Amino acid sequence: MDKVRFGIIGIGNMGSAHAQYLFNGEIKGAVLGAVCDIKESRRTWAREKFGADLPIFENYKELLKSGTCDVVLIATPHYLHPVIAIDAFNAGLNVISEKPVGVYTKAVKEMMDVAKKSGKSFGVMFNQRTNPVYRKMREIIQSGQLGELKRFVWIITDWYRTQYYYDSGDWRATWSGEGGGVLMNQCPHNLDLWQWLFGMPKSVTAFCDYGKYHNIEVEDDVTAYAKYENGATAVFITTTGECPGTNRLEITGSKGALIAEGKSFKWIKNEEDERVYCFNAKDGFKKIKNTSEVLTPEYEMLEQHRGITQNFTNHLLYGEELIASGYEGINGLLLCNSIMLSSWKNCTVEIGADGNEDEFYELLKQRIATSKRKETVNKDATVADMSSTYNN
Repeated sequence: MDKVRFGIIGIGNMGSAHAQYLFNGEIKGAVLGAVCDIKESRRTWAREKFGADLPIFENYKELLKSGTCDVVLIATPHYLHPVIAIDAFNAGLNVISEKPVGVYTKAVKEMMDVAKKSGKSFGVMFNQRTNPVYRKMREIIQSGQLGELKRFVWIITDWYRTQYYYDSGDWRATWSGEGGGVLMNQCPHNLDLWQWLFGMPKSVTAFCDYGKYHNIEVEDDVTAYAKYENGATAVFITTTGECPGTNRLEITGSKGALIAEGKSFKWIKNEEDERVYCFNAKDGFKKIKNTSEVLTPEYEMLEQHRGITQNFTNHLLYGEELIASGYEGINGLLLCNSIMLSSWKNCTVEIGADGNEDEFYELLKQRIATSKRKETVNKDATVADMSSTYNN
């Protein structure tokens, strides 16, 4: 193919942004092939924005069989991501899913099986993997320059949201509409980066508060503590109810530490490996000498969502390795599901243990059964009101 044709399914907040940069020609080798949305208001917006020549569909299945696209980018409510992806793979199309890849791992595993059988490419919109700070931190960790990993602490409490945000749609912050709160909506990128940088833990103990700061059903305050096979630990704290909040990531190893805040990070380098120094030192209190530098890495690549879309286009045209394979999307979701399950059961959860997946799904279904959509919503809220740097 000379040009990769993208079909956007769901042109709300994120879908409309994807459609606009594709329509504007901001992705080399790619074009906007079609859009789809069940809401007439969004289809009207698309006609006014993109003109009469662009195919616009109400039913995504009509788009899948239209022949207008090589790839579908799914930007619908969370529960529909695996459903639409399965239909797209069966229709012979490549797929990029917005985050998260699903709400529960049972559905995602089914989607992954269909994807593998189809032989088509599968990506996920983990655009924070294009962030040069996290990319450089990962490079340092994987090179062994941080030594044996000891501790991961991420305090990300700057996801502040008002009640107006939650009242912008009857589906928002409901078990039946989103399947979760800050973990499922704001933090999929952070949960992905957690395991991408530090690996998957073996167990987690978590505490979630539901509707602590807002009139919502789902979690808006979370503290999780995880353990690793080598004895390393991780602490993950997040909320949508603090202002101003903070975003600080600290990763410690035997050879130093990485501390990230904003567009830079500090790299502290021990002159000796702490594990060696500890048992050879002749002083009970003397610390290891270290040096530090502040790095503000830059990469010649498109930022955020455009970076993932450009990479997926290059993958199809030239075989470029995917930055964010859709098959990796299950890892962050497994962390999310395990944190919720631990909170619901008030106990430590072994991540990936037999029976956890089924138990989580059953407990989620109980919450869905009693979930209530909002009767009052802010109908004057616009897509612009709800937009943010890289999340819904």
